[in-house]
Amino acid sequence: MFAARTALPPAKSAVSARLISRTAATISTSPRLLQHPATAAPFHSLPSRASASSLPRPQRYSLKSLRRSFHSSLQSRQAEPVEHDNEGEEAFDLGTVERVSDEVDVCIVGGGPAGLSAAIRLKQLANEQGKEIRVVLLEKGGEVGSHIVSGAVIEPKALDELIPDWKELGAPLNQPALHDSMRWLTKTSSFPMPHPPQMSNKGNYIISLSQFTRWLGEQAEELGVEIYPGFAAAQVLYSEDGKGVRGVVTNEIGLDKNYQPKESFEPGMEFHAKVTLFAEGCHGSLSKQLQSKFNLREGKDPQTYGLGVKEVWKIKKEKHKPGYIQHTLGWPLDNSTYGGTWLYHMEDEMVSLGIVVGLDYQNPYISPFRELQRIKHHPLFADVLEGGECLSYAARALNEGGYQSIPKLTFPGGGLIGCAAGTLNVPKIKGTHTAMKSGMIAAEETFKALSALPESEEMPEEPVDISSYQTEFDNSWVAKELKEVRNVRASFHNPLGNLGGMIYSGIDTLLLKGRVPWTFHHPKEDYAATKPASQFKPIDYPNPDGKLSFDILTSVSRTGTNHAENQPIHLVIKDEDRKSHVEKNVGEYAGLLGRVCPAAVYEYVEANTPEEADADGMKLVINSQNCIHCKTCSIKVPTQDITWTVPEGSGGPKYSLT
Repeated sequence: MFAARTALPPAKSAVSARLISRTAATISTSPRLLQHPATAAPFHSLPSRASASSLPRPQRYSLKSLRRSFHSSLQSRQAEPVEHDNEGEEAFDLGTVERVSDEVDVCIVGGGPAGLSAAIRLKQLANEQGKEIRVVLLEKGGEVGSHIVSGAVIEPKALDELIPDWKELGAPLNQPALHDSMRWLTKTSSFPMPHPPQMSNKGNYIISLSQFTRWLGEQAEELGVEIYPGFAAAQVLYSEDGKGVRGVVTNEIGLDKNYQPKESFEPGMEFHAKVTLFAEGCHGSLSKQLQSKFNLREGKDPQTYGLGVKEVWKIKKEKHKPGYIQHTLGWPLDNSTYGGTWLYHMEDEMVSLGIVVGLDYQNPYISPFRELQRIKHHPLFADVLEGGECLSYAARALNEGGYQSIPKLTFPGGGLIGCAAGTLNVPKIKGTHTAMKSGMIAAEETFKALSALPESEEMPEEPVDISSYQTEFDNSWVAKELKEVRNVRASFHNPLGNLGGMIYSGIDTLLLKGRVPWTFHHPKEDYAATKPASQFKPIDYPNPDGKLSFDILTSVSRTGTNHAENQPIHLVIKDEDRKSHVEKNVGEYAGLLGRVCPAAVYEYVEANTPEEADADGMKLVINSQNCIHCKTCSIKVPTQDITWTVPEGSGGPKYSLT
């Protein structure tokens, strides 16, 4: 059963004040929070179909958690922090820090479509049955939607199930998909191609996934979900025997770059949960730890990834074709490099355009960012963009492994949902609907498991079992959809490269439809596919013209990215690994990270003195303040010695149109 809520005892007021203080700090430092002109209360800028004069509904930075008693405790012995290396001073001992602790029924890590759908479904079920269930959602971005990026064309199947009256509620699905086009590019021209049936967009909508996610956040809060933006889950809390998950610890605020406390220091909070659902998105830092600890990838293919790099433009009215969807294959990528481009005509004379490059590419000289810049000079794109204005830039890694790369979804005390599990349908180029449905299934099975518990205020002695989520997922339309196309992406691992993959994929999607006794496999991790630079010639990318194409720092400035400079570097490489890292990544792979990173985070530069050098007169410089949280570095670096950890909450990009 679910525990009843109790009023906050007066003795807890000091602890409550710390929560309020931290939440208020998150609100006050979020650059995308506006002020209501009449009340000076913070509210979100949320695009909607309402009239321009109507004010957006205020974001309620819920403090309902104060209704249940808090307690202070030393950091749990079961928390397993990432090992950090200091420069100079010895690290401050966080094990001695007193932390605020709270107990919840369900803690959801990540405020994307999967996490929010799970939260909404949980509260729907509780309200239908007249039960109290406390759902807390932690989001590392400064506001819901600020770290969300996709193409995006959404298939509304899961949304129809979750919120049938979404149109009446003002969901920002305003531009129906009206026309599809698939073209093959050469360097100067393009030719029409047969349109794959799974890419048909009839009944779909061209959206900003960031805006859609904000709307989902509003629906969740209306139902009573407690959403805490700016709270980044940094550690997993395990049971005393280490065999189950008990919740998470948020990261510290106010540590300097040497892990020493500043005057603004606030320790992370412990959220103890009966069930914890991880919805961190592709290549989530805690999801990776859980997959390793609970051996969730046993018997599964390696996950393979792509990097999507995109821009949003405002174009001339006469060039705008509302609802037009264009995809291309071919140039500028060679036959051994998986990928393609998109151009979607959104509402309000805006277009979304971008390129996805499979991160199993071989040539270390490839720069996905610069591929996007040069593609815009192709006549097919230039004719649309000329005279327009680039409004936004974004990048994010995405899962491409499909059905055979999805790990086991559950472990004692929780589960993986959405892109944290890898539910993207690559041939459809869509993942929002599958992510949402996975969250809904997990929510339904979580609710059943919590309902079966004896009525008590205490946390159960054993981690709650939601293994039925795996069974229900395997029997769902999501698994059926992904299984049908399981061989499409994997078919590109063949001696004929993209040509062979396209031939097989055409036969499979048009005739076989996945009804074959075989399953193709992904042979290796993406980093292992990279070949030495000595086998390739450097790519001569054109210089940006400042009109259609731009330098990387100009593009990063359009993401709104910000991190406090004097904080620990969240892209962690051990001091003892720096020498071998530079030797291999510069000597053998020509500084690959400097090209694959879409935000100019990594540089290999000549050292001023021998003492400064990491190896061979060169040193690695990590510009972590540029990081847009795409996770590509830890996927592609050949030495696999970079650990992506969460920076201070609210840090990172501030996406609004993506």
